[in-house]
Amino acid sequence: MSRHIALVTGANQGIGAAVAEALAARGDAVLLTGLAMPPSAHRPDPTMPAAYAADRATPVSAVADRINAAGGTAAAVEADLSGPDVAGPLFDAAEEHFGPVDILVNNASGWLADTFSPDATDTFGRPLTPVTVAGFDRQFAVDTRAPALLIAEFARRHALRGARWGRIVGLTSGSAHGFPGEASYGAAKAAHENYTMTAATELAPLGITANMVHPPVTDTGWITDAVASSVEADPHWLGVAAPSEVAEVIAWLTSDAARRITGHRISMR
Repeated sequence: MSRHIALVTGANQGIGAAVAEALAARGDAVLLTGLAMPPSAHRPDPTMPAAYAADRATPVSAVADRINAAGGTAAAVEADLSGPDVAGPLFDAAEEHFGPVDILVNNASGWLADTFSPDATDTFGRPLTPVTVAGFDRQFAVDTRAPALLIAEFARRHALRGARWGRIVGLTSGSAHGFPGEASYGAAKAAHENYTMTAATELAPLGITANMVHPPVTDTGWITDAVASSVEADPHWLGVAAPSEVAEVIAWLTSDAARRITGHRISMR
């Protein structure tokens, strides 16, 4: 019997898939959500490894199948988190498959590289776009509104059933000084972080912890040789990380051992 039931967003590749696999490996049942993005949906980027677009096109069901084949317990729901009514159906799906969710991992991102600068590319030659209404709406819908609505639904159902154990983990990026070259992404993550810190305080009486993880530069398929060299030369970082290394931290934060860790931004290097 599974110890806990988790909902992990953005789980069709990268960190989300690694988190789902780590939780399933310890015995949790996991509902994975993700949105397969075909290569045609991406803005052309000659610097991006070809395999990255293929990874982003992976259906989330493929990751769930991999988990189940390894002896874990998982189900998958293809979901576009940019919609305003997605939270309830995702929790309904988890309950239909496994039961009430007590672990929520807000990992999904509608990432785009936008800027206030007139420069058309960043320091690695990757294309940038201006900050626009469309870009703002896309970024904040997935990275801010969706996590907020998922937290709200998680808390509502948790309170209704009188539960006393819960874990929320979000993923963030950027800093207090913004995120040059990824302006809307950094701003949306800052808002997501603020929602999660509020949840840590408001939901503590219900036995729910809430934390944010700031991963290091992580090879989810987009790392080029130029990026890897830059990271290795920067003393701020301890090298490029694997998604499984980030997943280990998130798995610990969603364990019994982390019962007194809440309201923190865990920065990995």
